[in-house]
Amino acid sequence: MTWLGHATVEIVTRSGARLLTDPVLRDRVAHLRRQVPTPKAPEHVDGVLLSHLHHDHFDKPSLRRVAGDQTTVVLPKDATPYLSGITFGTVDEVRAGDRVTIKGATVEAVPAWHDGRRRPGPGAPHHVTLGYVVDGVWFAGDTELNEGMSALHGDVDVALIPIWGWGSTLGPGHLDPRDAARATALVAPRIVIPIHWGTFLPYGVRRRDLLTMPPLEFSRYVAELAPATRVVKLSPGESVSL
Repeated sequence: MTWLGHATVEIVTRSGARLLTDPVLRDRVAHLRRQVPTPKAPEHVDGVLLSHLHHDHFDKPSLRRVAGDQTTVVLPKDATPYLSGITFGTVDEVRAGDRVTIKGATVEAVPAWHDGRRRPGPGAPHHVTLGYVVDGVWFAGDTELNEGMSALHGDVDVALIPIWGWGSTLGPGHLDPRDAARATALVAPRIVIPIHWGTFLPYGVRRRDLLTMPPLEFSRYVAELAPATRVVKLSPGESVSL
């Protein structure tokens, strides 16, 4: 698997399926500016897994770059209208507990605890928020800590867990390094890879420590709370075979 930054991970499964989570492949998203090299879009993607509709996870210009007639997109129930103008070969809307098969790989949607609206404010429709498990790999999406994560105990070999965000503070529905370590302890994977850190900063924010501090804190908390789990820290663009 290759971490392309933020919540974008390219996963190549045992069956050879090439999956991409929450693709954001641009230098700028709204008020956020990428602080690391811009990733190249994979030449071919068999499946795109979308956890929720926030713009830093459901980025339409990036989706256009990876869409194609041979590509399946998996997204929350009733979210297909947000793909307007983007053509995928197959569109699968799912809720937690649903399963789809992509090129021999079984993808299971699992719960995430997060705000599912596309935009904030009254009147905005709510949508479910999801994570996904495929080949023993759990992509947690965006989520806050919840005891319901313990339902994954024993089913996850590798966890892709968000440990920060993109600014100097975290709003509700997110994991900081300590809560991410607590989530790791609930699920007890063999390996955890921290994601959703070190990629974007808002314009005008100059705190470079925000790009390096989260995984260091996370590793310390995992050593304390989930010592049987090994932390594999990647920088954006780095790969690991597991």
